Amino acid sequence: MEHRHASKEASRIAALASRIDRPIVLVGMMGVGKSSVGKRLAGLLGFAFVDADDEIEAAAQMSIPEIFETHGEDYFRDGERRVIARLMGDGADHCVIATGGGAFCNERTREDILEHGIAIWLDSDVDTLVERTARKNNRPLLQNGDRREIITRLRDERQVHYSKAPIHVMSGNGPHGDTLDKILEGIEAWL
Repeated sequence: MEHRHASKEASRIAALASRIDRPIVLVGMMGVGKSSVGKRLAGLLGFAFVDADDEIEAAAQMSIPEIFETHGEDYFRDGERRVIARLMGDGADHCVIATGGGAFCNERTREDILEHGIAIWLDSDVDTLVERTARKNNRPLLQNGDRREIITRLRDERQVHYSKAPIHVMSGNGPHGDTLDKILEGIEAWL
C-alpha cells in the first residue's frame, strides 16, 4: 500500500514538473529557508538548483559582506539584478532559483521574475527568522544593531513587495516536507 502511494505521488510530481515552462523563483526574508527548501524542491522535480547569492559572489569574486563593505548596498543590488536576469534567461525553465532577501524589492528584478518565472514567497514569523539567521554571521544587514529589531523592520518594509508574488507559503519550524507540499500545491493551482 505504501509503495503504491509513493508511486502515485512520484507520478503526480513528474506530471507537474512536465507542465512547468519557466524557472521557479523563491523570494522572501533572509533565513526563511529559500536555499535549503529550494535544493529539496529542485531534487523533487528533477530540476537544477541555483542560489543567486552564490552566483553573485562568483561573478564579483568577493563574498557578499565584502561587496557591501567595499562598494555598498546599491552596487550589490545592481549586480544582484543583473545576475538574476541572467539566471532567468534561456534554458532556465527547469530550474529553481533562491534569491537574496532584498532581491524582490528591486522593481526591475521583481518585474523580471514576475514576467519570466513562477515567484513563490516563502514566509516565516519573526521568531523563526531570528533563530535561523543566528546560525550564520554572514548577513551584512544584521551586523549593526539588534537582530530581532532589524528583521522585524525589514520584514515589515518588504512585505508589500513580497506580497506581489502569486504564491505565498508559510515556512515554519516543522519538516521541510510540509513546506514542499504547500509549494507544490501552490504551483499546481497557479498553473
